[in-house]
Amino acid sequence: VQLQASGGGLVQAGGSLRLTCAASGIIFTESALNWYRQGPGKQRELVATITSGGSINYADSVKGRFTISRNNAENTMYLQMNNLKREDTAVYYCRATEGFQQYWGLGTQVTVSS
Repeated sequence: VQLQASGGGLVQAGGSLRLTCAASGIIFTESALNWYRQGPGKQRELVATITSGGSINYADSVKGRFTISRNNAENTMYLQMNNLKREDTAVYYCRATEGFQQYWGLGTQVTVSS
């Protein structure tokens, strides 16, 4: 199983980034998918969820700014991040849950400058 997150970088406040998580080795269509993040000196927190059925939830801190989506044909998940704020600076991780198994990808760094 492999989850590969990409798309992070340095962006100014108010800017946008799109993160991508490419998955292999799982039954993607049956997996719930999440984006988490861990800011400097902070605990890892849940950012967004998209279930196998397409239900979506967001953390209050990103509602209206971030959009999670999935492309089952390409085994890929996305996180479109708009109007980025300095407090969005973190390492972003993707997670897949297939049945009772959870899989994590390596993170991608997002840094938002003022």
